[in-house]
Amino acid sequence: MFDDDRIYTIRDIISHFVKSPSLQHLRDPHSILIVAKTIVKQLDRESGIWKKWEGQRDALLKASLGCWIPVEELQSYLNTLPGPRLTTTDVCQRQRAYYEEPYAKYPNDDLKEGCLMLFNAEKALGTELSAIIGRLAEYVEGEEERLRVEHAARYKAMRESEKLAAEQRVLSGADCKWTHLKKSPECYCRANGRTYRLTPTTNKRWDLHRIDGVSPEERGNFIGTYGNRGDATKVVAKIAYETEYR
Repeated sequence: MFDDDRIYTIRDIISHFVKSPSLQHLRDPHSILIVAKTIVKQLDRESGIWKKWEGQRDALLKASLGCWIPVEELQSYLNTLPGPRLTTTDVCQRQRAYYEEPYAKYPNDDLKEGCLMLFNAEKALGTELSAIIGRLAEYVEGEEERLRVEHAARYKAMRESEKLAAEQRVLSGADCKWTHLKKSPECYCRANGRTYRLTPTTNKRWDLHRIDGVSPEERGNFIGTYGNRGDATKVVAKIAYETEYR
């Protein structure tokens, strides 16, 4: 469940060594010695400044990072694994070091209460911490997916509400920005009480018309063709306040 990173380091070194097509090379004592030295050197390099963290200790701590687990409980269990005695400071600072790494996963504040309730329930049943961490990880994954779906639904509802409000603003006769009505390709805006319509052309440009109502059938007065809505907006901002001869 919690793999020691050193296993993969050793695996990669040995895998590279056995790629040699020569059986004599694989059995050569000197070559084997080189592999052994390479393994030791690599493990020494990876041990870094965290001398108390080796083997399953580090693997278990990393697996717990996205969960809410009382640090004293974590410390107590980690001290049952091989290695020097850990203090709560050892555990907290090792967690902090991992959290400061790129793409680190912080515990979700919204899930703290649920995690602690689940932790206490599993502890009361006698479940060991390594299994509780796995259970919490499953819980967090499921809850984060639920929260993601709920957030997406709320965002969609908000966008729909904003869209309806914008359409009502157009229909009410109030000044407004460019707005599509339902799923129509045309969009409308109103400035200084004057209504304008943009209609897409076959060559991906926009025809701008001054109109009275809000309808794609109304011919209106043609103003010009523009490459994008931004260009048309600049024109509207100017002509909406000029004297109009119709």
